[in-house]
Amino acid sequence: MGRIKRFFWKAPSKDTDFGNSVQSILGFKPKNTQLYERVFTHRSIDKTDDKGVRINYERLEFLGDSVLSTVISSYLFENLPTKDEGYLTLMRSKIVRRDFLNEIGKGLGLQKLLRSNVIHQHYGEDIHGNLLEALIGAVLVDMGYDTCVNFIQTKVIDPHVNLEALENKVLSYKALLMNWFQRNKMTYNYELFDDTGNESQKHHGARLFVNGKVVAKARETSKKRAVEKASQRAYYMYQDQINGSMLNH
Repeated sequence: MGRIKRFFWKAPSKDTDFGNSVQSILGFKPKNTQLYERVFTHRSIDKTDDKGVRINYERLEFLGDSVLSTVISSYLFENLPTKDEGYLTLMRSKIVRRDFLNEIGKGLGLQKLLRSNVIHQHYGEDIHGNLLEALIGAVLVDMGYDTCVNFIQTKVIDPHVNLEALENKVLSYKALLMNWFQRNKMTYNYELFDDTGNESQKHHGARLFVNGKVVAKARETSKKRAVEKASQRAYYMYQDQINGSMLNH
C-alpha cells in the first residue's frame, strides 16, 4: 500500500506553492488565484490575455489606490469626530504616503512573488507599495468590499496606524525648511548630481546650501528622495530654532 501511495503522489506544483503563499499573506483562501497572479506580474513580462489586454498589476494598483484612500478616509472620519476637513485630509495623506505603503509591502514580502524580466535589485522602493495597492485591488474584485475593508484593517491600520504618532509626522522636510528659510530671509538652493559609485543601481546626490554654505548632503535612488533626505538632515540641525520660532509664531 505504501508503494502505491508513493507511486501516485505528486510534488506540489508551482501553482500550488503560489496559492499557498498568497493565502498566507492574505490570511484567507482567495476564490480566484489567477487574479492574484496578475498582481505579481510586472509589465516587463509583456504578457496579454486573449483580448490583447496587458496582464500586469497596474490596473489593479489603480483600483487598490482608490479603495485604500476611501477606507482610510472612513476610518479617520469615525475615529476623529471633532477634526475638520483640512486635518482629516492631512492625516490621510500621512497614511497613504508612498514610503509608508512601501514599508508595509516590504514587511509582507510581496516582492518575493513578483514575476519580472527586470532584476529585482534594479527596482526602486516604490515597487513594494505598488504591489500592496494591487493586492488590495485584487481582494476587492475577488472577495468584495467588506472583505477588502477587513484586509486593510488587519494588514494596514491595526499594525501600522498610530494617530497620535502620525499627528507629529512631517510629510515633507523640504517644504518645512523652505517655508522657514523664506520667513527668516535666508538664501538656499539644492545642487543635484549623479552619485552611483560602484553600485549597479543608479544613485543621485543632493547638497543643500544655506546662505552660501553646504549644510547637508545625501544620496538616494531618485533625485526627489536625495533632496528630501538632505532636507531631513538639515532639519535636525535647525530643529531647535524652527520649533522655537513656531512656538513664538
